[in-house]
Amino acid sequence: MKLIVGLGNPGAKYARHRHNIGFMALDRIAADHGFAPWKGKHQGSVSEGRFGSDRAVLLKPETYMNNSGQSVQAAMRFYKLEPTDVIVFHDEIDLAPGKVKCKSGGGHAGHNGLRSLHAHIGPEYDRVRLGVGHPGHKDAVPGYVLRDFPKADEAWLDDVLRGISDGMAELVKGDTAKFLNAVALRVSPPRSGTGTKGGASKAKTEAPPPEPVPEESKSALQRLVAKFR
Repeated sequence: MKLIVGLGNPGAKYARHRHNIGFMALDRIAADHGFAPWKGKHQGSVSEGRFGSDRAVLLKPETYMNNSGQSVQAAMRFYKLEPTDVIVFHDEIDLAPGKVKCKSGGGHAGHNGLRSLHAHIGPEYDRVRLGVGHPGHKDAVPGYVLRDFPKADEAWLDDVLRGISDGMAELVKGDTAKFLNAVALRVSPPRSGTGTKGGASKAKTEAPPPEPVPEESKSALQRLVAKFR
């Protein structure tokens, strides 16, 4: 069983903030995979369901970002889970918008939600880092992450969230490569070939030369014409 956590802040005014992309990911997952309705538990919102035969619990802490670890710790105690059973989705300013990477363990890099998780459950949990870009200066970071995604970002954001949902069954099994491939197929789908380049394409598009007519099948006129070629 996996505890899948999305980091963010509760309330409508925070819903479209860059800092809430973790909440957005869980909402998409729950909707696409037919999870149970959200319920208030463990100082957060919880939805239970399955990815195939793998049971999972989705958790959106409602303790506000800086105290996310309290809610996660409470849920882990209830379900008797270890940090290695936890997957956390969070915003990542050190990745370009639309980039997604997976990581196990390590530091919190100043992210207040991860800092709280480290304090309450330790660092040995899995993370899915969701790139939102950097404002350019560290002093601008708080205001940047606590603002809504602009309309220009809506297309790639929707692709990322759908890709995450597509790959969840692989992620809970521990196959991060297949999970990231599912995201990539949404964000950068393969283009279909035009059939205009290369010898192989020409062979498919050009008609083959006509087969020669056997000598015995030629008419008298055809044999006469052939003599003067």
